[in-house]
Amino acid sequence: MTWDELIATLEAQFGKIPDLNAVLFLIGIQELGKGKRSFSKEEKQDLMHIAVCKVLSFSGYYELEGLDKEGWPHWTKKDEMPFLKLEEQEEFLKTHIIEYFEREVF
Repeated sequence: MTWDELIATLEAQFGKIPDLNAVLFLIGIQELGKGKRSFSKEEKQDLMHIAVCKVLSFSGYYELEGLDKEGWPHWTKKDEMPFLKLEEQEEFLKTHIIEYFEREVF
């Protein structure tokens, strides 16, 4: 699967073309597992952090520590990420997001 194929699939499902942040937000909601509801600005940022940790866990950068009393996942950083330019960081994340959808969703 390519990034464009993933975006086209999500666009067909949600009726909008999602950007990288929207895809991370969707992954965060999926990983939280509490369904659709309203989230505060801070919770939205936390959801995106959960998503980044989850997708980077496939390469060993993060490990799930456990859930807190509200059921929110917490991650431990296991390895330093490579130093990448902004465009390279985006591609690095996209590659991991594609892997997430291939492993966990499709």
